[in-house]
Amino acid sequence: MTDTYEPPSVWTWQTGSGGKFAATNRPLAGPTHDKALPVGEHPHQLYSLATPNGVKVTMLFEELLAAGTEQAEYDAWLIRIGEGHQFGSGFVGVNPNSKIPALMDHSTPTPTRVFESGAILLYLAEKFDRFLGENRPEMLSWLFWQMGSAPYLGGGFGHFYAYAPEKWQYPIDRFAMETKRQLDVLDRRLAQVRFLDGADYTIADMAVWAWYGQLALGRLYSAGEFLDVESYAHVQRWAKEIDTRPPVQRGRMVNRVSGNPAKQLHERHGPGDFETRTQDKLDPQG
Repeated sequence: MTDTYEPPSVWTWQTGSGGKFAATNRPLAGPTHDKALPVGEHPHQLYSLATPNGVKVTMLFEELLAAGTEQAEYDAWLIRIGEGHQFGSGFVGVNPNSKIPALMDHSTPTPTRVFESGAILLYLAEKFDRFLGENRPEMLSWLFWQMGSAPYLGGGFGHFYAYAPEKWQYPIDRFAMETKRQLDVLDRRLAQVRFLDGADYTIADMAVWAWYGQLALGRLYSAGEFLDVESYAHVQRWAKEIDTRPPVQRGRMVNRVSGNPAKQLHERHGPGDFETRTQDKLDPQG
């Protein structure tokens, strides 16, 4: 960097700043417009987009259904965050933080709202007593590790490397270093165990895979070569194993609006929505 930014005594919002997300980023909470959310026929109503945080939850729903938990049926409604859907009054009523994913559970006497992806994973896993593992403290530790670490990957590295209006060396170096440190943390753990909990595949794996597994597979920010993700052999082994699971492949498709159209399912309202997709369109390499 050649220019040095001198912070003002009091920061003020400059509308239009923020690069790619200038139209939706703002230093205010609350709705910008009135918009009710649709409600389908299933107990669980998910409002989301297939970002890594959204994929975590659709992975779990598809894993629950594949495991025979019929009560986990769900409707997945598309929230286009680039168009500001997350600021509609209905969405803000489910998630006052205006971030995807958000869940309404209509199977409870009074409908229950759950927001924050980690909270949704834990809520559903506990509700159905699935994917919690035998070592609960270890599982919870890795689940919360992901929740605390991913902002450095997404909002830090991903923003400055892929989305910032200008490329600045200092923030890219800073967050690349932290992302690689996190990959090393993960690689050292996976050198010892098959899954993060040990022998059991849990919601911690789903949460971490949605970010770091997909990064290792070259699906985030086109940064695989830059971060030398192939060098993390144990992360690679783990990421590829999870990637072959059919529920994971289906979960990645739900609420997806980018990439290969054959791997997109904008909304999901029942298992039949996948029937028009041939098995080759679920290729884990996509």
